[in-house]
Formats: sequence, C-alpha cells, structure tokens
Amino acid sequence: MAADSNQLPLSDAMLTNAFLSLIERIINHILQLDEQLASRLNNIEDKRLLIEIRDWQQLILCHFSGQKIHLYATDEQDADCLISANIDTLLSLKNPAMLTQLIRQEQLDLHGDLNVAQGFSRAFSEINIDWPEQLSRYLGDAAAQQCWQTLSTLLTRGNDNKKKLESTLTSLCQDELAVSIHPLELAQFKQQNRDLKGRVSQLELRINALLKSQ
Repeated sequence: MAADSNQLPLSDAMLTNAFLSLIERIINHILQLDEQLASRLNNIEDKRLLIEIRDWQQLILCHFSGQKIHLYATDEQDADCLISANIDTLLSLKNPAMLTQLIRQEQLDLHGDLNVAQGFSRAFSEINIDWPEQLSRYLGDAAAQQCWQTLSTLLTRGNDNKKKLESTLTSLCQDELAVSIHPLELAQFKQQNRDLKGRVSQLELRINALLKSQ
C-alpha cells in the first residue's frame, strides 16, 4: 500500500500507514464475509473518494479496485469526491441519508460527485453477515447458534440499558433545571452572606478589644 506523507514526521507516517493497513485488512475481510458487498460497490469501482478528517488533520484516499478496498494516507487533492468533517460526523455516515442533512447543518463539506460518497456509505450500511454460519466453521452448528443467540441477547440488553441511562440522565438534567436557584434568590443569598461576614468581623474586633483591655 503506497502512501504520500511528506508533511508528516517519519514516526507519525509509520503509525498512520500501520493503522490504515489494519483498517484495510478488516474491510477486505468483511468483503469476503458479505458476498453482496462487492457487487454493491461495482457502481463506484475505481472512483477515488478523498476523506479529510479535520480533528486528525489527515487526508485518506479510498477506492475500490473491483476486488479490494485500498486506503492511502495522502496530501493530494485529486479525487472524484471529497468529504471533510470531524471523525464523529464521519462515523455517522453509516446512514447514507445523513449526508445531505449534515451538509445542510454545515457539519460536513462535500465537493465533487455526490454519488461516490453515497455509494460507499450505502454499500457499508447494508452489510449483512451470517454470523452463525461463520461461527459454525469453528464451533459447529449447534454451539454457533447458541453462542449467537447469547450474544444477540447481550447486545439487546446493552442497548436497552443505554436507553434507560440516557433517559435517566435527561430526567436528572430536567429536574436540576426545575429546582435551580432564581437569580433574585441568588442575589439575596449573596447579600445575606456579606451581612453575616460583616457581623462576624465586628464581633472579632470587639473580642480583640476586650482581650487588649484585660
């Protein structure tokens, strides 16, 4: 896998290339697991998608050669489509419909052929891997089915717990807003606090005066 990284220190370039190489292998392994993924990518074969990750200050070139996905760290701007956004925004592109919405919200910039970005996004959003079948190669049919059912149950419970936690946090924030101190009450409290400090100071002066007189 080639890489153009003249602007990066050698150690940073090596780390970037190692990271992209790992991601590339994972993606291409998914290509093998989902037999329909390659056919969904055929419409954008050899199209060059340039991804700018703003908060990483990194440009990544992505293209499908017909058999594999290739990723390159680069500083070139030549591509069929360029998308630019922070990493959190880019991760939300699992849903192709989010592209135009994020552009309207000015969270993402896109230049070039919109179909290229949508093609990559749509292809990976529709990934369908038969995990029980994949697990059965190592565990056998019965054990693989049982393992997958257990994992599915755990994932469902995890999502349910996440939703309950989010609901609880939202409720707590609303309760906090409901019982927050009114600005007039806060001002009154500050004035009472100042008065109390003044009385304490006066009392301290009197005690010191009495001690001196004795």
